[in-house]
Amino acid sequence: MIYPLRFLPEVEDDAISGYIWYETKSPGLGDEFLRMFYACAGDIPRHPLLYQKAHGEFRRCLLRRFPYAIYFIIHNDQIIVAGLFHCARDPRAVESTLEDRKESA
Repeated sequence: MIYPLRFLPEVEDDAISGYIWYETKSPGLGDEFLRMFYACAGDIPRHPLLYQKAHGEFRRCLLRRFPYAIYFIIHNDQIIVAGLFHCARDPRAVESTLEDRKESA
């Protein structure tokens, strides 16, 4: 079963922040970051249970090449992407942010 994929509005801000950071480091790197994000997000609906639970019901998909992770839940037979966070971020802060965003899912 391939699940429908939905992004919370806050994920756009997460992606734009990463894009801007990488783009300032090297022109074109921000575009590569976004391509990797959307490629990884596109893989999740095919096999979402392959990804480990990281915080409660939230599962984590690590981006290739970039130290970021996509956090998502399976809810009502759909994938809800709730966050895109740098892997060096404090896990307690990630968990707190995900819990806040879970309510809008």
